[in-house]
Amino acid sequence: MGIVLASASPRRRELLTMLGVKDFRIIPAVGEEIAEEGLSPSETVCALSRAKAEEVSSQCSDHDVIIAADTIVALDGDILGKPSDKDDAFRMLSRLSGREHSVYTGVTVMRGDRVISESERTIVRFREMTEREIKAYIVTEEPMDKAGSYGAQGIGSLFIEGIEGDFFNVMGLPLCRLSKMLEKLGVYLL
Repeated sequence: MGIVLASASPRRRELLTMLGVKDFRIIPAVGEEIAEEGLSPSETVCALSRAKAEEVSSQCSDHDVIIAADTIVALDGDILGKPSDKDDAFRMLSRLSGREHSVYTGVTVMRGDRVISESERTIVRFREMTEREIKAYIVTEEPMDKAGSYGAQGIGSLFIEGIEGDFFNVMGLPLCRLSKMLEKLGVYLL
């Protein structure tokens, strides 16, 4: 049995390593992330993570355990993915300023024909940000590859007043949930 991470995310790689998982392969899913219209944020991330796992499964054996994840930020019924450009990042961060939003991560674990998809929700509260702070943050480039245009584990942490729920979920991989899902497939991290 091998573990396969279906993601190129350095944060997800770091989190798996932090858990003591040393030998895993990285096979990033490259398909377009398109979810059906009308799905809830939770359903959206589950569908996207499952699509990633299914895409990567063709490159794995039935004994491999595939871990795939997808993270989004939700505010006022809108899904905020990764920004398309710096103006988009500015719009997103301006909307998040001084407000609470939800971060959803869908996780799919797959081993052969066994597939488990679940989601985690964490509430994040941002402090008020000035236009200057938002622009200075965007110049760092940190927001450009992250859902909602911020990284909770980096400079973006300067804006976070509080978190309710799994902090690692905000980084893109809810570790407690992942460990319970892996146990259902007979994989124990402890």
